[in-house]
Amino acid sequence: MLNVRDVTCARGGMPVLSGVSFAVPAGHALILRGPNGIGKTTLLRTLAGLQPAISGEVTYPEDQGAYASHADGIKTALTVTENLTFWAEVHGTKLPDTIFDTFDLADLRDRMAGTLSAGQKRRLGLARLGVIGRKVLFLDEPTVSLDGFSVRLFADWLQNTHLAAGGVAVIATHVDLGITARVLELEPFKAAPDAGGGPDEAFL
Repeated sequence: MLNVRDVTCARGGMPVLSGVSFAVPAGHALILRGPNGIGKTTLLRTLAGLQPAISGEVTYPEDQGAYASHADGIKTALTVTENLTFWAEVHGTKLPDTIFDTFDLADLRDRMAGTLSAGQKRRLGLARLGVIGRKVLFLDEPTVSLDGFSVRLFADWLQNTHLAAGGVAVIATHVDLGITARVLELEPFKAAPDAGGGPDEAFL
C-alpha cells in the first residue's frame, strides 16, 4: 500500500533525514519515533506530498493520502455536525452516523465548534478522518490535548475501523496508543551536518 524508498527530506532548505526506506502493507500502521527536531513532521509532510523530497520515491494509491497535523482543522462558526458534513461533501462521501458515538461527539452534535474545549475540538478534528474516505493516513501527534479516555477512543477507531478495513497509518507520536504497529526509529536516518541543501520552501 505505502512504499518509501531512499527518501531524503529537508526543512527550510536544510536536509534533516536521508535515505529513509520502509513499506507499510494494507491493514498495518507504522510509528515514527525520535527526539524533538529529528524531522518527524518534515517526513510526514513529504510523504503526504505537501513538500518535495530532495530525492527518493514515495508511492501509494493516487488520491488516497491524508495528512493531519497539530491543527484541528475545524470551522469554529459551524456546529459539530456541520463541520463533519462539510468534510464529507468536500470528499464526496457520506457522513456515517456512527462517527458521533465513535469519537464521543453524540451530545455535541449541535454545539458550535468554537465553544468546544481543546479536547473536544481535537476529537472533532480526528473525526474528520472517519468521513473523508482516505486509505493512507499521515498523522502528526494526533492525540495532542486528549485525555486517556479519548486516546483510547481514537486508538480503537484506528485499529478496529481504519486498519481493519485495509487502511494504512504512519504516526509520529510519543504516546503509547496501544495498537499493533511497527516502530521506526529515525535517529539512524539523520542527515549529515554538511549535507547539501534542498528546496528553500515555506514551512507552515
